[in-house]
Amino acid sequence: MSYSDYGDNDPIYGDDLADEDRESRPRLMLMGLRRSGKSSIQRVVFHKMSPTETLFLESTSKINKDNIHSFIDFQVWDFPGQMDFFDPTFDTEAIFGEVGALVFVIDSQDDYMEALARLHSTVVAAYRVNPNITFEVFIHKVDGLSEDYKIDTQRDIQQTTTDELADAGLENVQLAFYLTSIYDHSIFEAFSKVIQKLIPQLPTLENLLNILCANSGIEKAFLFDVISKIYIATDSSPVDSQSYEICSDMIDVIIDISSIYGRAAIGAKSQAYLEDQDGQEEWSRPDIDSRSDDREASNGDNHSQAVATGSRAGSLSNLPTQTGGNHEAFSVIKMGNGTVLYLREVNKYLALICLLRAETFEKQGLIDYNVHCFKEAMDQVFELKRAERNRREMEANQQQQLNGMYDP
Repeated sequence: MSYSDYGDNDPIYGDDLADEDRESRPRLMLMGLRRSGKSSIQRVVFHKMSPTETLFLESTSKINKDNIHSFIDFQVWDFPGQMDFFDPTFDTEAIFGEVGALVFVIDSQDDYMEALARLHSTVVAAYRVNPNITFEVFIHKVDGLSEDYKIDTQRDIQQTTTDELADAGLENVQLAFYLTSIYDHSIFEAFSKVIQKLIPQLPTLENLLNILCANSGIEKAFLFDVISKIYIATDSSPVDSQSYEICSDMIDVIIDISSIYGRAAIGAKSQAYLEDQDGQEEWSRPDIDSRSDDREASNGDNHSQAVATGSRAGSLSNLPTQTGGNHEAFSVIKMGNGTVLYLREVNKYLALICLLRAETFEKQGLIDYNVHCFKEAMDQVFELKRAERNRREMEANQQQQLNGMYDP
């Protein structure tokens, strides 16, 4: 499934976060040498391809432009590793002028000295054209390396790159380095941090999540893009990889359960979201109670027993025609170690997932009310965004009218 399947405008968010001109949407570029894993990353993260299927992908021979329609609209450009875009025939201004983030992928299992040389020349050229680019380096394919070798490789690449940029007089250029693999959650976590830098409302979203956590006793909260499992915001407490992984896995669990017990079939347009065909005011299926099910739910080193699960398979599309009832997806999973996973739909793109203690969840009414206030606050934030965009459009139209009035 591709994000391009979700092309309709979301009445709440969606295209409201896109730039006025759809061609000027934020651009994310994937660069690196041949066979470094660029296309595999794009397919796994944005097209839900299984990592094992990427073994059969052909090498990219031309620039692949992918329009991503989600909470924030942006483009992903996948550059062939053999392409020399510093050739005089290439317009570097057109290539780097509107780029929001440049992701350079390095194969950690190969000799990366040539890749570091290409990274240096790419950063130098791109920074001269567009100093506002954020540079991200994915040290990729680390799944086959030991922990000590991963750390040594990252330290070597980071130190070499920093020294070369300092010699070129670009010591102020900031690069972020990530250890990634398509066979675990690391690639999604890295892309989460990349995409967050393209969201101008990120500080406001983080502040809202901080307020929600403080007033509800929530230990950790993530705002997830449901399809890609990228989290576009979280509260200010440190991100624990294990917490992110278990929240990410919860999305898969809820989608799988909903596809089995949900009333609606999964369509081409809303494959990850269940449509409520009847528009009824009740949930399309009863709550699941699996207290008698002693299946082990293991995630990394966190072996805990799922002793209770409640899931409501509602609509994730916020249909404007529905005026009564609560059709938002909602799920609670109680783990054997006393942790509660709480999922609440925000809109057809986003879901809020929180981790809290079982004793805190006894005040579920308070938590539900605070989540409702959080969603209303998000509406207000992006209503301001829409109002500002409309104001700029009105001023531009008035200026065009004045220019036409005084043209000879």
